[in-house]
Amino acid sequence: MRRGENIYFRKNDKRWEGRVIIGRKSNGKPRYKSVYGKNILEVKLKLYPLKLKYQLLREEHGDSCMSFQDWGIEWLRLVQADIKESTFSNYEHKLSFYALSAIGMYSLNELDEAVGLELLDSLLERELQPSTIQVIFRIVKQCVNRAIEKKLIKVNPFNDIKLPKVMKKTDQALSKKEQKQLEKAALSAEKGYGLPTLLALHAGLRIGEAAALPWENVDFERNTIRVDATYQRVLTAMNDTKTELVYTSSKTASSIREIPMSKTLKNALLEHKKQATGEFVFSNKANPSEPRLLTYHFHQIRKKANLEHVHFHQLRHTFATRCVESRGDIVSVSVLMGHSSPKMTLDRYAGSMMEQRIQVVNQMEEAIG
Repeated sequence: MRRGENIYFRKNDKRWEGRVIIGRKSNGKPRYKSVYGKNILEVKLKLYPLKLKYQLLREEHGDSCMSFQDWGIEWLRLVQADIKESTFSNYEHKLSFYALSAIGMYSLNELDEAVGLELLDSLLERELQPSTIQVIFRIVKQCVNRAIEKKLIKVNPFNDIKLPKVMKKTDQALSKKEQKQLEKAALSAEKGYGLPTLLALHAGLRIGEAAALPWENVDFERNTIRVDATYQRVLTAMNDTKTELVYTSSKTASSIREIPMSKTLKNALLEHKKQATGEFVFSNKANPSEPRLLTYHFHQIRKKANLEHVHFHQLRHTFATRCVESRGDIVSVSVLMGHSSPKMTLDRYAGSMMEQRIQVVNQMEEAIG
């Protein structure tokens, strides 16, 4: 028995049911939400505010009632072919473990600022670092933006969520004295164990780039090193703690770069090549060397140099800082580092340009007379 639009009498339990369209499924068919009551009046009193709520929701946010969980999985499938495997693994882990687990039950057109704040609260409860929270929200916003492109929803409700600020770290670069101590220890290390340290200090290579470096990319005639791949340990699946080593070619133009060799680095590589038999600089096997092994050797060298609380990535910062301190132009330093833009380099290393700023002020004072 039916009385009016979408109000029915249920013979099986003697109740009345009212239904309202809350959105549309991925196949375009409507999805309904039901309310129940002992009589028509009770159902109408529940149905009308619900109908108004979802009518406004569909007008402001869009028609899609696909769950954010389902869309997140679909989005990962769409982007997988366009990004590096390590990047995809990062997206997959952070989206599923932190975001979908907290707000995946909401439909796309139910996503609003309150849902965004709910996600933020869940991340704060996990006591995550502000930088990690910002990365998670950046991934979530990319996911939602793609839904907007697909015309599933109209707006991104997470754009205006105020996130915890990341305090910029200072003094990440080693001092010149510390660098000399580390270089001395690296050069005296046996079996070429100090070479990754020199590649970071003199060429700015990341640990994964050093691990993946083949001999064919080291050109002793032109005195250059070509960086075009990385070897990383990544998560293997959603919500999984297992990892695997993955060799990936660089997929962005900026990350593929040629770096001139310093004399110190060239001599160390030539010496190491005398005992090398494999395709890769740090492996005599068919595969590149395990990055963790290179990191282990670095820490042995660090201890020998009497340096505490230094991690490998600081060596890359040290390389960039020394380049800036030597009055290298920002565009050239940006290319050497493989940054996507000179602005990125300026943002990270402007603090290393105090000497230049002092000179500018002095020149200004002299100009005034």
